[in-house]
Amino acid sequence: MYRITGLIAVLFIALFFAGCSGLDDPTKNWPPEKLYKEAKDKVTDGDYETGIKYFESLEARYPYGRYSEQAQLEIAYANYKFDEPALAIAAADRFIRLHPTHPNVDYAYYLKGLVNFHGEKSFANWLLGAKDDLSDRDPKGALESYSAFRELVERFPNSRYAEDARQRMAYLFEAQAKYETQVARFYYERSSYVAAINRSKYALATYPRTPSTEDALGIMALSYKAMGMNDMQKDTMRVLAKNFPNSRYLAEIEPVAANR
Repeated sequence: MYRITGLIAVLFIALFFAGCSGLDDPTKNWPPEKLYKEAKDKVTDGDYETGIKYFESLEARYPYGRYSEQAQLEIAYANYKFDEPALAIAAADRFIRLHPTHPNVDYAYYLKGLVNFHGEKSFANWLLGAKDDLSDRDPKGALESYSAFRELVERFPNSRYAEDARQRMAYLFEAQAKYETQVARFYYERSSYVAAINRSKYALATYPRTPSTEDALGIMALSYKAMGMNDMQKDTMRVLAKNFPNSRYLAEIEPVAANR
């Protein structure tokens, strides 16, 4: 008897506080269009946490219709701006899975690329032709970003985001090439010549025709010279001279031959 009475009391208290919580929720009776607008305004104002909360409430209360669908995409964007990359990608993937033919699904792919893309200032300098350190980034994130942008370009070549994605892919491609040659140079400077050669070969095979090609060939030639592998050194020098006749590596490795 007392146990039942106590249980009823606990349930009553729980329902009471749940009701009070509902009374404190200013969005409780908002229609979907108002809830969506308020959520958008919060995100625009930089209050991403509240914006996400509103979008999630919208999806929970009105699970069907265009506002709910768009809210799912907006959650991905808000998490991206809120510096929650894992949540942003999860939300984008969910949107893609649930709405593969949605008119805005291309943006979900684009957003996945942006989440792992870092260095907007460096990217802007690169577009303007300014020299910058393109490899100062997390290589894993750069690869994931490149993969997402490539998926967008392949699936939606006419998307309004496709051209920007292509330019970012080119930037990331060059950044990865430079990263690989920096690693090769790291090995060379520590007399790990075999590792330096292998890393340079990987850079040449994986990221051809970039400004880092000269460095990859030069590091290879230097490493072959340090190992006394004269034939391999000469072959590499021949390729280097053909493609970069004014390369500094030519004079550094064979100063006499370079001055002939």
